Amino acid sequence: MIKLFTALFFTLASLSALETSDKLFECTEIFKARKSELLVELERIDEQKQALSALKTATEELLKKREAKISRDEEEVDAKLAEISSKENTVKKMLKKNEEILKEIKDIKMNKMSETFAKMKAASAAGVLSEMDSKDAAAILSSLKPKTVGTILSKMDAKKASELTLILAK
Repeated sequence: MIKLFTALFFTLASLSALETSDKLFECTEIFKARKSELLVELERIDEQKQALSALKTATEELLKKREAKISRDEEEVDAKLAEISSKENTVKKMLKKNEEILKEIKDIKMNKMSETFAKMKAASAAGVLSEMDSKDAAAILSSLKPKTVGTILSKMDAKKASELTLILAK
């Protein structure tokens, strides 16, 4: 009976070992299948990582090119701005000089007109000034001596003389 128990025990043990061996074989197969899936996934991740790295490099290169272009454009704009500013200053100086020359010419013309009207007879000067625009006539009268202005105004029509007097008073 001991032999029978021993044989039964060894039979049960070998059946149990066989069953455990089958389970181990199944687990090994599952692990191998999972390992190959993980390797495929790892390879896919590596490819994506390489693609991302290439995209990052290309993007950085493009960014560097754009920054360089922007820098060149800024330098061009600054140079043109400096050139425009210089030209603007030159134009302002020329304009100021031209205004001074124009003022001198106007003063010379006014002096000549004043001399002309000062040499004219009062009645003739009054007639000419009466026909002129009031502001221009007042400008001419303002350049004459007060005594001459009085004589000319006395020879004018009273309405025109009063208008010119009001303009001269301002």
